[in-house]
Amino acid sequence: MNNLLWYLFAYLVGGIPFGYLIAKYFAGINIKEHGSGNIGATNVLRVLKEIDPKKAKKLAALTLFLDAFKGAFVIIVAKFAGVCDATLWTLAVLVVIGHCFTPFLGFKGGKGVATTAGALLVLIPKAVLVGLIVWFIMAKTVRISSLSSLTGILVGIFSTYILYPHLSINSYAPLWIIAFIIIYKHKENIYRLITGQEKRVV
Repeated sequence: MNNLLWYLFAYLVGGIPFGYLIAKYFAGINIKEHGSGNIGATNVLRVLKEIDPKKAKKLAALTLFLDAFKGAFVIIVAKFAGVCDATLWTLAVLVVIGHCFTPFLGFKGGKGVATTAGALLVLIPKAVLVGLIVWFIMAKTVRISSLSSLTGILVGIFSTYILYPHLSINSYAPLWIIAFIIIYKHKENIYRLITGQEKRVV
């Protein structure tokens, strides 16, 4: 029963739609009805840039930070409460699921990259830093948000095998479950990448 409460906690915290709330209350925009309809930082930036470029960057950065923070928050709180490693990894998966399929917006949420980074930063910080470096380089050179995110996530996961050859739970399955969720949420982006239609971040 105790674990079930932690699972619910992770899912509900992960489901807090910061991008939607920030765009609505600071810019008066329903982010789900504009741009890609996604509640993540990239869509916040693209949509609000047309209204107020200066405010757009600040609000997108705030969205990115809060989406990552909620992932880290869940794991840190549970860790301090003495939750075992196996449950911590389950919570990491659930906080990402909460973000991607938030109950507060009809189970339609974001793509989970920032929340994944936040949660895993507590569990496997070195691998996350590798992924973030790759993401940053891709974002600055290729300037395609989806490609940068997917590449960063996959490189981060593969680096885990080298940097953490003996995870405490003796399994990398939670990482691949998260990767599958993120790839699924990027399915339309992947199609546009293949067909050359994916837009660059200007």
